Amino acid sequence: MSSIRTLTRRAALVVAAVGTGFVLTACGGGSGDDNGGGHGAHASASEATAGAHNAQDVSFAQGMIPHHRQALEMARLADGRASSGAVKDLAARIEKAQDPEIKTMTGWLKSWGEDVPAAGGGMEGMDHSGSGHGGMPGMMGEADMAELEKSSGNAFDTKFLALMVEHHQGAVEMATVEKSKGGYGPAKAMAEDIITAQNAEIGEMNKLLGKGNGESGSKG
Repeated sequence: MSSIRTLTRRAALVVAAVGTGFVLTACGGGSGDDNGGGHGAHASASEATAGAHNAQDVSFAQGMIPHHRQALEMARLADGRASSGAVKDLAARIEKAQDPEIKTMTGWLKSWGEDVPAAGGGMEGMDHSGSGHGGMPGMMGEADMAELEKSSGNAFDTKFLALMVEHHQGAVEMATVEKSKGGYGPAKAMAEDIITAQNAEIGEMNKLLGKGNGESGSKG
């Protein structure tokens, strides 16, 4: 009988030890899971915040891509037509800044599973009402673009600057909406960069047109 009692006591001790170990493991595992889960939850939340986008972000990218394309189309005309070195320099800077932004926004739309505006001429994807202004602010109509293409020398410089001021003002207007209503951090940051850079260029162009600084921020 004593041996039976001994075995019973040993069994009870084993069960108790196993139970205690299980509790400690569960507590330790729970703590680890909480910490890991907490970091994971924070990381997921951070990624979700950085990656979140809304309809405004999509609209901004889909609108700004053709808007930028037209600016590039205008800027590339300056090389063989402009007489002013300042105009040629400005056109080169516009091309250098906006071409990478087009590529960036195209990448966003593809990653979001959204349509990318068709590549090609600056007017592709725009409304064809005749004015070219119905879809996005600052877009040139076909007649304006044709006239600019036919110009050269001082006449080109003046028309290019006047049209590009209007074009930039439209971009600033679009970017201001994105900065206010967008949800995707990188898009809002790009919008802020566009506002800053293009308002500065508006001031520069108004000076070249002899208008001083008074109109540079009129739509910024």
